[in-house]
Amino acid sequence: MSIESEKKRWEKETLKPSIDRFPERKKEFKNTSGIEIPPIHTPKENVNYPESIGFPGEYPFTRGIHPGMYRGRFWTMRQYAGYASAEESNERYRYLLDQGQTGLSVAFDLPTQIGYDADAPIALGEVGKVGVSISSLEDMETLFKGIPLNSVSTSMTINAPAAILLAMYIAVGKRQGVDPTQLRGTVQNDILKEYIARGTYIFPPQPSMRLITDLFQYCEDNIPKWNTISISGYHIREAGSTAAQEIAFTIANGIAYVQAAIDSGLDVDKFAEQISFFFNAHNNFLEEVAKFRAARRIWATFMKDRFKASNPRAWMLRFHTQTAGSTLTAQQPENNTVRVALQALSAVMGGTQSLHTNSKDEALWLPTEKSVKLALRTQQILAHESGVADSVDPLAGSYLVEQLTDEIERIALEYIEKIDQMGGALAAIKNNYMQNEIHNSAYTHQQALEKGEEIVVGVNAFQVEEEIDLERLEVDPSIEVNAHKRLQKLRENRDSQKTSELLTQLEKAAQQTDNLLPLFIEMVENDITLGEINNILREVWGEFIPGTAL
Repeated sequence: MSIESEKKRWEKETLKPSIDRFPERKKEFKNTSGIEIPPIHTPKENVNYPESIGFPGEYPFTRGIHPGMYRGRFWTMRQYAGYASAEESNERYRYLLDQGQTGLSVAFDLPTQIGYDADAPIALGEVGKVGVSISSLEDMETLFKGIPLNSVSTSMTINAPAAILLAMYIAVGKRQGVDPTQLRGTVQNDILKEYIARGTYIFPPQPSMRLITDLFQYCEDNIPKWNTISISGYHIREAGSTAAQEIAFTIANGIAYVQAAIDSGLDVDKFAEQISFFFNAHNNFLEEVAKFRAARRIWATFMKDRFKASNPRAWMLRFHTQTAGSTLTAQQPENNTVRVALQALSAVMGGTQSLHTNSKDEALWLPTEKSVKLALRTQQILAHESGVADSVDPLAGSYLVEQLTDEIERIALEYIEKIDQMGGALAAIKNNYMQNEIHNSAYTHQQALEKGEEIVVGVNAFQVEEEIDLERLEVDPSIEVNAHKRLQKLRENRDSQKTSELLTQLEKAAQQTDNLLPLFIEMVENDITLGEINNILREVWGEFIPGTAL
């Protein structure tokens, strides 16, 4: 007798009488990707195990990119941090390293993210508010004071001006006596998702893509341990996408970057080794685990079959995970600790390479040292006490997990095929296809919350009268005044003739095709600021205006 016939017998003879007596909670059980969850899953017949699931460390990497995963080394525990001044952020970094964090993750303030100095009129009131303010090499040196760059891995969440911030990081390393070949870390450097979901773009797509491929080329030749891009689904998910949409749109963007790099003359077997991804860890635990597994398999297949990469390392989807900021609630904020732990567990069970756990108070304000420490301790408890890191792939073989992996892969591939038919990610963004899909998913989710079909504990159910008494972190407004004074002093003391020569050189270089990274490094080493460099590029390339043609 087959498994399927036995399942039908069970449904009729055992399950149905039970449901008649005790009706199910919902008419249908579906996850965010619209995949129906039946009462049970059974083994799938005719599964080609080696091709679809395989073994860890081998194509198609469904079960993980490393053969031993966390049995050899834990994921990098990388708490995202940065606020106010470089001095204060440096104190936070050193505190986190002392508490056992194993990698730095830099949050920049909004003016820095869109390429303005702290004393630019548009930066008024925003300096240091949602991240650290970095205008000059002096600021970057202060940010990493006492932190040897040859002994830490640093991730920088920066996109439009990523090449310039990386130039500053390289220059700080040189001043510390660290050879660029020893630098380890990541720049996010993912401009396409800015047009889709986040909005911190500066330039139109064509020059933005040039900066990305310039950075690919420079790092391939000079900083081999550096991840040149972190293709981000995190912000796509925060904007309201489903799990399947998150990996579909992220991988579609990745395909566009790979093609752009190949078109610029780069070797896919070399530059693809330095590509990484950044995903969200949401609340639906099993869906998230399956999402990570499906993403690895899809990327490996595209790199091997479409782009003809022959280097197995170029097939690997390596990713950082951050727990879902959009799920944090201002109501009953202590509940966020539970949400974060669940989300972090899904990332670990899904095989992440590094992880940030959000702090419980982030729906209210910037996190305090106390709440950041608890978020880090969450990772450390998972690593050292839970036992989940002792198995290479604990959930493989679960009938439900394997089915969800297949279904999420199927849905994601359907999206990618539609995007291909439109002409690729850039064309799909131009047509507002991805943006509209995300908006529709966000609207559907909000309707479900308002109807009570989905429950958020403490928000639309189990509410209580409460007074929030958590410790609050305040950003001192004087940091903006002090930043202005430092920039004024820097401009007064630098070589004005050299500054003028380099700015003129940049204006010419931006109109040509030579790699801009060496010039950026020379400029920041001569105290030319982030805003000054970007102002020249704005003059040459223009700025992207929402609603205009891409």
